[in-house]
Amino acid sequence: MKHRPAHRAVFRAAGIYNILWGAYAVVDPQWFFRLTGLPQSNTPQIFACLGMVLGLYGILYLDVARRPEQGWLVAAVGLTGKVLGPLGLAWLIVTGTWPADTVILVVTNDLIWWLPFARYLRDAWPDFRCGEPMTDPDNLPHSGTP
Repeated sequence: MKHRPAHRAVFRAAGIYNILWGAYAVVDPQWFFRLTGLPQSNTPQIFACLGMVLGLYGILYLDVARRPEQGWLVAAVGLTGKVLGPLGLAWLIVTGTWPADTVILVVTNDLIWWLPFARYLRDAWPDFRCGEPMTDPDNLPHSGTP
């Protein structure tokens, strides 16, 4: 794979970052609200749940770092979230629901990863495209017994 060492380093960094960010959001789910001047959430469990999900993405990114030839789908889903998140935040800012200071959330979680994830997806596409198709259990040959 082209640029394999660089891709491994990027996904190792993304994995560690997501796990740490997620763990901190679980431990202190009000940090973002304090930082941006938003009112404290009366449902901090939702932000803690977001932290859990981002931490789990971190585990998946570490797997991409370990096996970059097999990580295209995980990276594609990750990049999709990293594009949709900023679009959602932009809507919140434009409508005045959240202040512009909240943009820090997508700068560190999303925007800085766009280029390296996109580069990885380009380089990993041939391996993904030529990979073995997934086996459909409904189409497996039967042994003749029910």
